[in-house]
Amino acid sequence: MRKDSVIANIADDLGLDIKQLSSRKLRIVSRTAEKYFNVDNGNLYIKDRIDRETMCGTEDLCYLTFDAVVENHLTVFRVRVEIQDINDNPPTFVPDVFTLETIELTSPGTRFALRNAEDPDIGSNSVQSYKLSDNQYFTLSEDRNLDGSTFLELVLEKPLDREKQNIHKLTLTAMDGGKPMRSGTALIRVIVTDANDNFPVFTQSVYKVSVNENTPVNTTIITVNSTDMDEGVNGQVTYSFSKTSGNVHYTGTFRINPVTGDIKINDKLDFELTKNYELSVQAKDGGDLISHCKVLIEVLDENDNAPEMSITSLSSPIPEDSAVGTMIALIEVHDKDSGKNGEVDCKLSEDVPFDLVLSSDNYYRIVTATTMDREKVASYDIIILATDRGSPPLSSWRTITLEILDVNDNPPLFIRNTYVSYVPENNLPGSSIYTIQASDPDTGDNAKIYYSMAISDTEDQPATSYLSINLKTGVIYAQRSFDYEQHKEFHIQINARDNGSPSLTSNTTLLIHIVDQNDNAPKILYPSPDSGGLAAFEMVPLDSEEGSLITKVVAIDPDSGHNAWLSYHFLHLSEPSYFAITPHTGEIRTSRVFQEKDVLNHKIVVMVKDNGHPSLSSTVTLNLLIANNFQQVVPRFTEQVTEENPQSNLQLYLIIALGLISLLFIITVLLVVISKCKKSEPVPMFSNLSSSLYPQVDPRILSQYESGTMTFPYSYNVCVGFDPSESDFSYMKPNQDVPVENLIDADYSGLGNGNGKEALPAPDALQFLIFTSERRCLT
Repeated sequence: MRKDSVIANIADDLGLDIKQLSSRKLRIVSRTAEKYFNVDNGNLYIKDRIDRETMCGTEDLCYLTFDAVVENHLTVFRVRVEIQDINDNPPTFVPDVFTLETIELTSPGTRFALRNAEDPDIGSNSVQSYKLSDNQYFTLSEDRNLDGSTFLELVLEKPLDREKQNIHKLTLTAMDGGKPMRSGTALIRVIVTDANDNFPVFTQSVYKVSVNENTPVNTTIITVNSTDMDEGVNGQVTYSFSKTSGNVHYTGTFRINPVTGDIKINDKLDFELTKNYELSVQAKDGGDLISHCKVLIEVLDENDNAPEMSITSLSSPIPEDSAVGTMIALIEVHDKDSGKNGEVDCKLSEDVPFDLVLSSDNYYRIVTATTMDREKVASYDIIILATDRGSPPLSSWRTITLEILDVNDNPPLFIRNTYVSYVPENNLPGSSIYTIQASDPDTGDNAKIYYSMAISDTEDQPATSYLSINLKTGVIYAQRSFDYEQHKEFHIQINARDNGSPSLTSNTTLLIHIVDQNDNAPKILYPSPDSGGLAAFEMVPLDSEEGSLITKVVAIDPDSGHNAWLSYHFLHLSEPSYFAITPHTGEIRTSRVFQEKDVLNHKIVVMVKDNGHPSLSSTVTLNLLIANNFQQVVPRFTEQVTEENPQSNLQLYLIIALGLISLLFIITVLLVVISKCKKSEPVPMFSNLSSSLYPQVDPRILSQYESGTMTFPYSYNVCVGFDPSESDFSYMKPNQDVPVENLIDADYSGLGNGNGKEALPAPDALQFLIFTSERRCLT
C-alpha cells in the first residue's frame, strides 16, 4: 500500500469517542511499528512502505504488533496488523546458469538434480510450476519432498552422443501463481563427457538438526554423507556449500569439512537475529559429477537476554498532597528472548510507598500507595526490578528518582509557649532586648517566617512606643527607656506567619520583666520636706525618760528589693548627744535624761539612705524643743530669738510661734473633746481632713509602700478640725491684759471663755493666732 493510505479507523475498532481523542492523547508505542504506522484523528495511516518479505521472510503469517496507548485515564490496547502478501517478486534462480556434466554413456532415465527457483512471496504468489524448453533429450520431473518443497530433476530421455553435440543448452522457466503471473528463467548447460557415469548420492536429500544458540564455536552440529559407485578419482567426493541466495548470508556462520562432510559452527549463533538456517550442500566427485542436498538448522532459544526497561512517562516532582493512586511513571518492559525466557515479572524495591500496577503485557504503572510527607522524606529512589522466567532467570533494575514538592502544611513552631526575659530599667533606647525564633519544617517561601507582636496599651503611652520587632529576624528592640516604677512587666503576644499560600500562623507569649535599678532616692513623708526650707518642730517633754519615743521619720523608696531597704542616720548632731535614732525604723528617742540647764532647742539633720549600689539618700531637718509646757518654751525661746538678728529671723520666729501655739491649743482641746467623742456620730475617715502636723501623702506612694519590703508607718492619734469653714481666725493686740499663764493653765473644757476673743498677753515680737471651732477626735 502506498504511503498515507488509510488502513482502518482504530478509534472505532477500540470503541473510543473520536471527540475525546485529542484530550486523551491516543498514540502508538512500539519499537518497530512506529516506523510504518501513525494515528491521526482515529485513523491508522501507512507511514512508510511495508515489505513483507523483508520483515517476515517465508513465514506463512506476518504480523506487525504495537500498543495503542491512551494516556488520560491510562489504557493500553494491543493492536495486531496482518501484512498480506502480494505478488511483487518474480521467481529467481541462483545462479541463473546451471552447468551439468555427464558422460556420454549415461543411460536414458538418468536424473540430474536441479536447484529450485526462489520466490520470497508465499502461497499462490510463490513458485507454482516449472517449464523446460523444447528439446529431444531431456524432460523435467517435479516431485514433492517430505517438507512440501518441490524436488526438481532433469531426466535424460535418450542416449547422448558427444560426437553429435557435446553441450546442450536448455531454458528452465519457473512460474508463480500470482495475478498477474511472474516468471524467472535459468540456463541449463549440459556438458557431455566420457567415462564417469555415476553421481555422488547423499544418504538423505534433506538433513535436519536443532542446536542451542549458546553452542560453542567449532562444535560439529551435523555430518552429511554421500557415496559414489565410481572408482578412483571419479569416486572421490568433496563437499562444499552451494552458493544460493540463502547461503550467501550464512557461509560465515558455518563451515563444512570438504572430506568428511562435518558441518561446524564458525560464528556465535543468536536466536534473536536468526531462528532458522537453510544450507545447500553439494557433493562433487573426481569426474566433476555433482549432487545436492539441503541442511535445515533450527536455533533453540537460550535465556541470554536480561529484561530491558524504558520509562515512557514520568511525573517528577509531585506535590506532597497528591492523592493516593496518582501515577508517577509508565514503564515499558521488553525481553528479546521468547517463550518462558521472554516472560517478565516486575516488582518495586521494599520500603517505598508506591505500587506497581500491570497495565498490559509489557506496561506497568507506578502509583502512590499512601500520602506523601516532604518533611519526613524529601525524595525517593524507586528501584524497579525485572526478572524473566528463564532457567536460570536473568534480572535487570532501573532507578527512578522522585522529588516531593513542598506544600505549605506546617505552621511556624515556637519551642515554648511562654518566653521570659529580664531587662534592666534605664536601658538605652533602640537596643535589642530579646531574640525570639520560630522554625518551619517546610521549604522555600513556605518556610520564610515574618514576625509581629501584639501588646496591650499602657495607661500613658501606646505599646508600640515601648517595643518593636524586626519583621524578619524576630529581634525585639526597646523603643524607649523603661522605668520600673511605671511599668514592671510587659505581656507580649508574638505572632509568626510563614510566606506560604495560604499562609499559616502560630503565636507565643513573651513576658518581659523590668529589673529595678537604684534610680530613686528615698522620699521622706514625715516630717514633710516641702516646708519652704523651714525645719519641722517637735516638743520634747523635759521630764522624758531615757529611751522615750519623740517622733519618727517616715520615708519610702519607689524602688524595690535591696534598693528599697532604708536606713536612718543623724547628721550634724550636737554634742553632747541627747537623742538617738533607730537605723531600721527611723524612730527618734531620747538618749539621756534632760536637765533644766540643758539647751532648749536642738537642731538635728536626719539622713535616709537606701541599700542600692551606689546608695542614694535624702535628708530632713528637725527642731526639737525641750519643755514641759509652753511657759518654759517662750522665755527661753525669746532669749534665743533676741540674741539673733531680728531682721533675718523675723519670719522664722513668727512661724515657730504660730506652730507651737497651734500645737498646744490642739492638745488642750483634744482632752476636752475626748469625753464628747463617745456621744458623737461616726464621721467618714479622713473626711475634710486638715492638720498641720502631717502633710498630705500621695495615695499612690502609700500603695507602693504597702507593696514594698517595709512595714506601714506607725499610726498616731490626731485630733483635727473637720470643717475648716467654721474656723475663726483673729489676731490679738499685744497690749491686752490677759496674762500668759491664763492661756497655759486655762480650763480644758472651755479654754477661757470659749469664744477665743479675750485678750492674751504675748511678747512684743509675737502675735497669737486664736483658732476656735468645733473639734472632733480622729484616731
